[in-house]
Amino acid sequence: MTVAAYVRVSTASQNEAGQKQEILRWLAGNGINPNSVIWYIDKESGETLKRPEFESMQRDIFNGAIKTVVVYKLDRLSRSLKDGVDTLCSWCQGGIRVVSTSQQIDFTGAMGQLVAAVLFAVAQFETETRRERQAAGIAVAKEKGTYRGRIRGATKAGVNPARAAELRAMGLKHAEVAKTMGISVSTAFRYAQDAKRESAGR
Repeated sequence: MTVAAYVRVSTASQNEAGQKQEILRWLAGNGINPNSVIWYIDKESGETLKRPEFESMQRDIFNGAIKTVVVYKLDRLSRSLKDGVDTLCSWCQGGIRVVSTSQQIDFTGAMGQLVAAVLFAVAQFETETRRERQAAGIAVAKEKGTYRGRIRGATKAGVNPARAAELRAMGLKHAEVAKTMGISVSTAFRYAQDAKRESAGR
C-alpha cells in the first residue's frame, strides 16, 4: 500500500460520507484507483492522538507501508497545535506526502509545513473558543439554576450498552469494542462495567 485516506468525525452519530466523497474526488482527479487506497476512519475527538485508526495508520507509516496521507481537512488529523505540527513534521521528514483536499494544499516541504502550523493553530483556537463559550453557557445556566450537568449513565441514541459486554465476552478488547460500536474507548469501558455491575446485582 502507498496511499492512506484518513477520515475523522467527532461522534458516532456524525456521518463521514461527505469527507469520503471529497477524498474520492481527489483520488479520481489524480488517477489513483480508490480500491488501492487504505481507509482509516475514526469516530473520536481530534483533541488527542489516541484514536484506534489513527494509531493503526501511524504504525503503517512507521513500517514504511504508506507514502501519502490524504485528508479532507488538516484538522481531521488533530485539533491540537503541538500534536498536529509534531505529527506533520515527523511525517514530512520521513518523506511522507500529506494532502488536504478541501484546502487544496500539499504540505510537502518547508512552506507546506509552515502553512500547516498556521492551520493547526486556527483549529486549536476554534476548539478553545468553543470551550470558552460552553463554559460561559454553563455558568449562566448555573446562575439561573437550570444546569443539570451530564446525566449519569446516559447512552448515545441507537447504541445498546449491553452489546459492549457481549463483545467483551467474545474476547474483544475495549478498543475493538469501541471501533465495532462506533463509540469512544472510555464509553465502551463504561458500558461493559455497567453491564457487569447489573449482572452481579441480579
